[in-house]
Amino acid sequence: MTFEQAAKYRYNPFDATKTWSEAEFPLITVGQVTLNKNPTNFFAQVEQAAFDPARMVRGIEASPDKLLQGRLFSYMDTQHHRLGPNHMLLPINRPLKPAENTQRDGLNQFGENGGDSPNYYPNSFKGPEPTGKAAQESQFVLEKEIVARFESGDDDNYSQPADMWKNVKINVFGVRDFRDPL
Repeated sequence: MTFEQAAKYRYNPFDATKTWSEAEFPLITVGQVTLNKNPTNFFAQVEQAAFDPARMVRGIEASPDKLLQGRLFSYMDTQHHRLGPNHMLLPINRPLKPAENTQRDGLNQFGENGGDSPNYYPNSFKGPEPTGKAAQESQFVLEKEIVARFESGDDDNYSQPADMWKNVKINVFGVRDFRDPL
């Protein structure tokens, strides 16, 4: 969906109760995930995994979807509570290319921890320097009513539930079966 289509769409495209029609907006394959190994230590590799939608690759940004916006800050907060502030040092969560900054110490810290080098910038010990690669301003400009509209009287609130009801399979007992995928 382009920016122009989002502004003129028949309902708020960022409403979490709606789905985009695949007939209008076909799915785009962006990659393939291959699971080729089972965890050898369930606690260390599964229970301590910390996924965070706020950690995005440069050039990708979050949509104004209210559910996603809430998750952008709450996932990190939950992980700090559940795993401690150094959860990104755990092997399962550690990035392939770690950030080089002056942050250190805290609960569950292990490893070298910066040794005796200072944890402030600027300093005379030749620590990490700013890269100049600051976050860019968003290119996604929205009209105020798309993000903050609460009155949805003109939205199409009935066609999606009606389509779902029409397309749900009837099971062997003559009852509509909502467990089957549409």
